Parts: sequence; structure tokens; C-alpha cells
Amino acid sequence: MRWDGQRLGAVDGDALPGLAASDGLVRTFDTPEFRGMEFLEVTSRSALNKVPGNGFMGGAWTINPYRGCQHACVYCFARNTHTYLDLDAGADFDSRVVVKVNVAEALDAELSRKRERPERVMLGTNTDPYQRAEGRYRLMPGVIRTLAKHGVGISVLTKGSLLRRDIPLLAEAAERAPVDVAMSIAVFDDELQASVEPGTPTTAARLATVRAVREAGLACTVLMMPVLPWLTDSEEHLDRAFTMLAEAGATAVHATALHLRPGAREWYLAWLRREQPHLVPRYENLYAGGANAAKDYQEWLRDRVRTVRRRHRLEVHEERRRRHSPPVAAPVPEAAPTLF
Repeated sequence: MRWDGQRLGAVDGDALPGLAASDGLVRTFDTPEFRGMEFLEVTSRSALNKVPGNGFMGGAWTINPYRGCQHACVYCFARNTHTYLDLDAGADFDSRVVVKVNVAEALDAELSRKRERPERVMLGTNTDPYQRAEGRYRLMPGVIRTLAKHGVGISVLTKGSLLRRDIPLLAEAAERAPVDVAMSIAVFDDELQASVEPGTPTTAARLATVRAVREAGLACTVLMMPVLPWLTDSEEHLDRAFTMLAEAGATAVHATALHLRPGAREWYLAWLRREQPHLVPRYENLYAGGANAAKDYQEWLRDRVRTVRRRHRLEVHEERRRRHSPPVAAPVPEAAPTLF
């Protein structure tokens, strides 16, 4: 395992680049909040990641202060990116979190010397920047201040109610560059939410965060993603969701069906076999063609969401879509070498 030589007191002549002179990079915190968690602290050579290719996200700039996520969402489609680090996409993704402890300093150095200046940087494209570890490490305030200092736009996508701590910073940054905030709220059933997203803040806490963002004068998109087939796609569930989102003041709402990439697929189906075994054959049929749900289901869901959206006057018109589009529609793979 590539991380074993980075434990407290370890001597490793074959340490990863940039880590040979470091000591005590892997720590386990034996506290109620972090029991069972391992934090792999690294000194990052680079903070910025430019997405290759010409697709939807091609050319976009991203920052991921953390790799792995305590939110432990069983459906998370970024899970397989943990295998780039020789860690597994299941339990390791939930409990072994890589922390780029110098991310703000690395970012400032990069922006100071870069000829190609990003217009906007996206946070939350791989794993959540406001997972619980952020309460301990406080990396995001430095990232926000640095981006604002250089006049770079900021897009944040999160499930974390810890975002509320940094709303004043984001509002201040918005005076210097564009700031987009998106909250991910997928499940509006408390029991199901606790099962499928065991490490996340409650839906109520996230709705309160949407309200707080709006009260600060910032727009707040909500990503009701993923919609889980036969679990959160009923008209009753969607109607309850849109009612709460309208009351919270969401600027726009986007909803799409569950996406099952490798890594996420195995972990989610294992959860399904434990908790909803009667649905396993239906899922295997629905996702027989790959990571995306069958096209007829996607079209059916799109029509249902459109109907409920109109009922609650949360239509996404073209101008609003342009101004308040979510920061990311899919996780952006970050290859292991960019970590250091």
C-alpha cells in the first residue's frame, strides 16, 4: 500500500515524490467525531486541476482539497477515483480521506505565476469540500480568500451545512468575482436519507443552509441528484421535495436519475441487496446497458420532474439556466499524480 510508509515515525526510502522529508502524514483521530477515520495529510505541489478533453467539463478548472469523503453516500459516483490512490472505492473512500493541508498556499503560488488565468474554479467536482473534516482543517476559507484575491470566479457544490460558516466570505468574494453556490439535496425522506447518505447533514439542515445563502444575497441552485429509481421518483416524493425547495428559496433546481459508474455501482447494489433486496432485479434490468438508466426511464422521469417543477413555479428558463447552472453535472476524475 503506497500510504503505509507515511505513518507516524515511519522511515521510507521509497516515499512518494514530495513526501520523502515529511513525517507523520497519516493520522487516526480517536475522538467521537472522527472515530474510525484515517486522514492522510499531504503537501500538494499543485492545487489546480484542468479537466482534459472537449466534453461538457473539458477545459474547466477544479480544486479538490480532499480525496475521499466522510459523507459516505452509497451512490457517490466519485468512488472509483479513490482507486487511483491504491485505495478501494468502498470502505476506504468513506474512511480514509486524503487532506491537502497546504492547498491554499499552493493555489496562491500557482495563480501568481500562471500565464493562463482561470476565469472560474469549481469546488466539489470530485469529493465534498465541506465534509466534516473541513471543520477541523479549515481549508476552504484560505481557498476562497485566495481565489478572490486573484479575481477568479468561484463555484461551490456541497452537501455540507458547514458551508454556512463561510457564507460571509463568499459574499465578500462575490464583490470581486462571480460566485455560484449549489447545494446537493437528493432525498426528502429522513429514514432513507440516513441509510443512503449516512455521513451527511440532514435534509432539514441543508434546506436551512439554502435559506442562509439566499438571505446573504447569493443565488443557490439545488441539485436534486440523484433521483433513485423506485425510491425517490414517486410524484409524492418529488412534490414534497419541490415544496420544501420553493419554501427555502432555491434559485433553481436540477434533477436527474441515478448514475452507476464502476465503483459506485458495486457499492450501491450491495446496499440495495441489504436494504431493498426486492428492487435488485429491477435495477439490474434498468442499468443493463451501462452506467445510465434506460433511456425510456430517463424520459419518463424528465416528464414527471417537469410537471412537478411547473406546479411549484421552479421552471428553469434559458437565462436562469445560464446564470445559475450547477457548478458540475458529474465528478471530474483527478489523476493521482496531480495530488502531490
